[in-house]
Amino acid sequence: MPPRRLERRPAASPEALVARVDQQRPGEIAGDTVPTGFPSVDRILGGGLRRRDLVVLGGDVGAGKSALALGIALRVAQQGGGMGVAFFSGEMDEERLMERALAVEGRVAVDELRAAKLTDQTRAEVGGAAVRLRGLPLAILPLAAADFETLTARLDPLRQLGLIVVDYLQLVPTPAGVTRSTQDEDLALVLQRLKALALERQVALLVVSQLPRFAAARENARPTLDDFGHLGAIKQHADVALGIYREEMYNPGYGVEGATELLVLKNRNGPTGFVDLYFYRRWMRFEDMLDPDR
Repeated sequence: MPPRRLERRPAASPEALVARVDQQRPGEIAGDTVPTGFPSVDRILGGGLRRRDLVVLGGDVGAGKSALALGIALRVAQQGGGMGVAFFSGEMDEERLMERALAVEGRVAVDELRAAKLTDQTRAEVGGAAVRLRGLPLAILPLAAADFETLTARLDPLRQLGLIVVDYLQLVPTPAGVTRSTQDEDLALVLQRLKALALERQVALLVVSQLPRFAAARENARPTLDDFGHLGAIKQHADVALGIYREEMYNPGYGVEGATELLVLKNRNGPTGFVDLYFYRRWMRFEDMLDPDR
């Protein structure tokens, strides 16, 4: 397949950037920003994710990485304005993922939805969720592919994309013609290509990652940049690196059940720190602790 021709973007000048800032009202979100829909997250990230940025989200097994990635995808797609979202899933097909989305939006357990064990109230909630999800600019795509180029070609029919979500990094195929080496070298190369994809498609790209160097038994189980491994490729290529930490997973009985710290471990264009989220495990749904959904 011939390489995709890239459109040359006009060179950015200091004058053009100053003019853009002058035209922007105080507190107004910049045009290259993709709000996540979680107010606390958007505040620490200067309004949200930025187009052309590679954002990596990591956490321990069972911490809720995929649930948060799906939650962000749904909130971005529901913001209006025609901003599209592409969600590459490596573990669930479209039907299973939409089932999960219905559970998240309808605040109902997936097993109850699957077994049709719904009360009148939950049935109404699921019905309302189905209406909200109908027609969303959300494309669910399989992550399995012969190579990286075949995978990314699935984006070609989509228009007005603002966000691409990849769940998860370790399942992304390597580029065609690359001789297989170590897994760390392969994943470092994939991260380079994902960053290039964000630049080429002018989107924010959120990729979920396992933490191969994470040790739950250590004194402080909060994720660190070093836990991502992959020859330090996250440190080098990611514009933003996020980590999920839930105290209840390591110290049962301490803290608030469901309380979650979303750690900003790296932020190329802003501060690091953390924000407080709440995880409704039964619904696989995250909400903002300071600005909960109503």
